[in-house]
Amino acid sequence: MALVGLTTSIPVEVVLAGGHTPVDLNNVFITHPDPYSLVARAEEEGFARTCCAWIKGIYAVISQRSDIPLLIAVTQGDCSNTHALVEVLAGRVEVIRFDYPPDRDPELLRAQIGRLVDFFRTDWAKAQEIKKRLDRIRAKLKELDELTWATNQVTGGENHLWLVSSSDFNRDPDRFEAELDRFLARAGKRPAQKEKVRLGLVGIPPIMDGLYETVEELGGRVVFNEIQRQFAMPPLAQGLVEQYLRFTYPYDIFGRIEDIKEEVSRRSIQGLIHYTQSFCFRQIQDLVLRERLEVPILTIEGDRPGPLEARTRMRLEAFLDVVRD
Repeated sequence: MALVGLTTSIPVEVVLAGGHTPVDLNNVFITHPDPYSLVARAEEEGFARTCCAWIKGIYAVISQRSDIPLLIAVTQGDCSNTHALVEVLAGRVEVIRFDYPPDRDPELLRAQIGRLVDFFRTDWAKAQEIKKRLDRIRAKLKELDELTWATNQVTGGENHLWLVSSSDFNRDPDRFEAELDRFLARAGKRPAQKEKVRLGLVGIPPIMDGLYETVEELGGRVVFNEIQRQFAMPPLAQGLVEQYLRFTYPYDIFGRIEDIKEEVSRRSIQGLIHYTQSFCFRQIQDLVLRERLEVPILTIEGDRPGPLEARTRMRLEAFLDVVRD
């Protein structure tokens, strides 16, 4: 069961159906004992200071590990720098490119998934069986999400960690589910928390430490993690192609906005924090979010791993005061 590195979320059902283990390299990077050192290593080897830290982290992970011989790189629907990353890694690992069709064309997506099915020498029926297995876990992640916004028994930080891990189920769906069952049993016994300022976090998962804890300290509560929730595939669909057409992250901003609007209403969200990554093209989408969403938005930017900066804390405090008033 070889490890298969992923640059972002892809149809992991196919990888598992082929008897291999998917590994989200973003999670390996950010959970490293010293993720900052990985960014520094990439820069020492020639990556520019103005390149996204997530790309540098993925590069460093691949460079220092010999147990990930294969990489699935999403070259349409994720970071534009992935194209250059694939070229830099040429000869070090075998690379499969995966493209989400920008216009959500179901036949093009079926063809892309079909290429994975052929490469891993499996079939659609087996991948569909794996999907049914993973959907049972995703249903439990939906329950966890509801405990976050409906009863406030799960914190925004806990929600973030569980949902973001569903991109590869921490490499072991069975163990992931067992740990999730134990967590849900504990969380279900917690008393409902007192009402705070209800916030949503939109944009890619943040690279800095302490964001959720700081929001809690300042009297807020994150009850919606947009992209992390998408990794858990809501709402569930019957087939693989339909499921990954519903996945908003790799497509245009307008599908994401519709999803955000629905959740803002359903969760009674009072304000949004839009996290943007330094040197990422998605920063430009902040303009569209502000034009189309009717709740207060605070945009914060992160560069590389590390604790939340004092300046960002001050901006969060001022934003919460405005929303509260």
